[in-house]
Amino acid sequence: MKLPSNKDTIYAQAHEAVGAFQFDESVVAVFPDMISRSVPGYQTILTGIGELTKLHAKPDTRLYDLGCSLGAATLTMLRATDDISGCSIFALDNSQAMINRAKEYLHAFHHDTPVELHCADICEFEIKNASVVVINFTLQFIDPQAREALLKRIYEGLVPGGVLILSEKIHFDDEALQKSIEHMHWQFKRANGYSELEISQKRSSLENVLISDSEQEHLQRLKSAGFDSAGIWFQAYNFASFLAIKS
Repeated sequence: MKLPSNKDTIYAQAHEAVGAFQFDESVVAVFPDMISRSVPGYQTILTGIGELTKLHAKPDTRLYDLGCSLGAATLTMLRATDDISGCSIFALDNSQAMINRAKEYLHAFHHDTPVELHCADICEFEIKNASVVVINFTLQFIDPQAREALLKRIYEGLVPGGVLILSEKIHFDDEALQKSIEHMHWQFKRANGYSELEISQKRSSLENVLISDSEQEHLQRLKSAGFDSAGIWFQAYNFASFLAIKS
C-alpha cells in the first residue's frame, strides 16, 4: 500500500532566508514524495522491515515504530503480523500533523492487529515487552547527547531475541569518501527531478537539524546500549539500515 502524496515543491522557489526544517503541515502534504525522491533504497528498507518483522516478531508482544511519520513502516509491520497472534503496534511521532494524517491512512487499512498512535516524545515513552522496534530515519533528528540513553531504554524493553531496526543517513570520516558518496546522493536527487536550488535550500534547512553519525559511531553506541549482535543489513550511498539483536 503506497501512501498518497502531492509533489514536493517546498524548496522550488528561492527563499530570502531558509528556515530550519520542520515536520509541519507543508511537509506532511508532500512527505511520501519527498522521502522517496530523497532517500535511495527507501522502498527496499520498508520491504526489509516487513521481512524482519515476520522473522523476529513474537506472539503476545509489542512492536514499536518510533518516529512513525505517516505510518509507512507501521503499515509494513502490520501486514507482517498476519500469522503472529497477540501482537500490538505502538506508533509514535512528536509531530501532531504527522499523527493526524497517519490516523487517516491507518484507519483505512483493516487488520486484526491493534495499532495505537501517539503524539509523544520517543525519548520518554515507555518501551516494554517489545519484540521489534523500528526507528526509521528519526534518531538523526534527536539530540546526539540523548541517543545512547534512548537505545539503552529500547534494549531494556526488548524481550530476549527482540530486534531494533535502525535506519539513518550516515557520514564518512574520510573526507574524500564523504565527498564522493555525497555527490552520488545529490545525483540521485537530480535524477528524481530536484533542481540545484531545491537541493541547496533543502541542505541549508537541514543544517544543525539533521545531525548524522558514522557507521562506527552507530555500532559503538549499539554495543554500549547492550546489543551483542549489530550490523548493517542494507546500504545505499550514505543511507544505511542497521539490525541489532538482543541475546
